[in-house]
Amino acid sequence: MLDETPEIDNPDFWLLRLGRRMRRRERVLDEWWRYYKGRPPLPELPKNAQQAFLDFQRKARTNVCQVIANASVHRLTALGVTGPDGEPDPDASRWWQQNRLDSRQKLVWRLAMSQSVGYMLVGEHPIRTEENGRPSPLVTAEHPRECIVEYDPETGEPLVGLKAFPSDIDGYGYAVVFFDDARFRYRTTERCGSRLPWGPDSWVPVGGDQGESHDLGMLQLVEFARMPDLGEDPEPEFAGVIDIQDRLNLGVLNRMATSRNAGFPQKWIRGHKFAKKKDPVTGLVVVEQPFVPGPSAVWASEGENAQFGQLAAADLSGFLKEHESDVRDALLLSQTPVYYYAGDLVNISADTIGALDILHVAKIREHIAVFGEGMESVMSLCAAQAGVPEDYVEAEVRWANPAHASLAVKADAATKLKSIGYPLDVIAEEMGETPAMVRRITAGAASQALLAASLLPAPGAAPTAGNLPDDSGAGGALDG
Repeated sequence: MLDETPEIDNPDFWLLRLGRRMRRRERVLDEWWRYYKGRPPLPELPKNAQQAFLDFQRKARTNVCQVIANASVHRLTALGVTGPDGEPDPDASRWWQQNRLDSRQKLVWRLAMSQSVGYMLVGEHPIRTEENGRPSPLVTAEHPRECIVEYDPETGEPLVGLKAFPSDIDGYGYAVVFFDDARFRYRTTERCGSRLPWGPDSWVPVGGDQGESHDLGMLQLVEFARMPDLGEDPEPEFAGVIDIQDRLNLGVLNRMATSRNAGFPQKWIRGHKFAKKKDPVTGLVVVEQPFVPGPSAVWASEGENAQFGQLAAADLSGFLKEHESDVRDALLLSQTPVYYYAGDLVNISADTIGALDILHVAKIREHIAVFGEGMESVMSLCAAQAGVPEDYVEAEVRWANPAHASLAVKADAATKLKSIGYPLDVIAEEMGETPAMVRRITAGAASQALLAASLLPAPGAAPTAGNLPDDSGAGGALDG
């Protein structure tokens, strides 16, 4: 049985504590994931109509939450890491490419936008090694269903991390508790399903009680939380519009039901004498219904003044306006550009797009500030794992400009920056180039300038006071 004594250095305590926290978080993660994937709870109808509208309920779901989350993911692109002096770092660029961070970063950003938090885990590569013989760093994207981090309440720094997951190969659950100088591995005592147990007798240590020490100097698990408020848990990008999403689905359901019923409008008849008969079972007097609607039915009445008609069709314009209003409210409250739902926007200019982007770009820059700190921690862990004596805390993560700009606008801005004396590497960064491309551009410009200088004609000897010709023919003799 594991020791649940609440001590900082007790890995058993942290395994159970963080595992139970992660299990409590599963419910809300499931809810957020259903909204992100467009599978929120079905809109409710009156009890007597549920069976008739089950198909309508499923078709009425209109997924706006995924659009809101992906709108931010599309603007978040880390280009690479530069050193404290602003120059591209070759080691960081190599680790970046080896771990495919151009694509893996998007997995983490999408988790943070849809599930409120994502993780990156830095460890030892099983095959690749560095020149000094140490294992190369391996960076993996991790899901919040399997990872969680506890922070020191006094300093706010990460204190302990946990990664726990079930194995579909042998059926057991596995867990690793991370400290800044060691990690402890565990396995479930019995085979389990996808839901891990978190009782003190459900886990046993693997590999001894001393764990596995490491010299990274910090927690291997880096958390990327989506814009958390102070003292509050982070929420997904669409947390503020979940009620609007439910309202939107209900409005679509009502419109679909009204539209379908409008295909069979209510009929009426006047001046017809209906026959009555007595029900032999109940004894009640009921009215016969000879008029059954159908595509081949013809109604006729013997009444002298009989009249047939139908009620007016329902007006669906109100439902459409309500739908448009709900979508715009969702985009506005989530600070997503309204041109994602174009509506009546026709031939909008670049200036209009820039104005509509102001709040969205401001939100993305706030994400960049938070995620950039995490990427610096990832690079510091990579350097520690590779044995490189470089402090990447002072490094800078280069991000693509989240503001929309056409190539013509970028070229015009670059020309103006050049005219006022900006160096070429800074201009290339403003154009959104990666650190490797910036180095290539500056090196190419320098080589072209050197080649152009070498092709210039050699300057001739200019006449000076000492080499002017003597026209007197005296051969330079002095007078007197």
